[in-house]
Amino acid sequence: ERNQADVSEAKAGRTDLIFLIRFRHCCLLRNQRCLLAYLYDRLLRIRALRWEYGSVLPNTIQFHMSAEEVEWFNRYKKSLATYMRSVGGEEGLDLTQDIKPPKSLYIEVRCLRDHGEFEVDDGTTILLKKNSQHFLPRWKCEQLIRQGVLEHVLS
Repeated sequence: ERNQADVSEAKAGRTDLIFLIRFRHCCLLRNQRCLLAYLYDRLLRIRALRWEYGSVLPNTIQFHMSAEEVEWFNRYKKSLATYMRSVGGEEGLDLTQDIKPPKSLYIEVRCLRDHGEFEVDDGTTILLKKNSQHFLPRWKCEQLIRQGVLEHVLS
């Protein structure tokens, strides 16, 4: 506002204000660039949270997000889900699985907390109870590992 008032005075003939006007304008542009860079970095981090935690964010993380950021996360989640359904044929392709290339198709996991029944591809159901160990397909349990329900037991 002060800059606009000074521009009006400069148009009226006060040429000594031009440098001050230009300096303030450059400061405003710099602040705008900094804010945009900060917001873009937050969006990149929120996008990474979708890949790390899945489609549901923990409350501790969601608490620190604004309503607009939560809305952006939900739109990104829906957009990613639509794309994954369109790519993989009838069932879709879950791109969030196997973020790192697997060394083996089956891994040994330990259950960190009670989770209930878990169904494997062949129709077998396994009861995931605290401290129980299982030998499961990596792609079926990777999401539970990221959520903290299972941990990969390294031999």
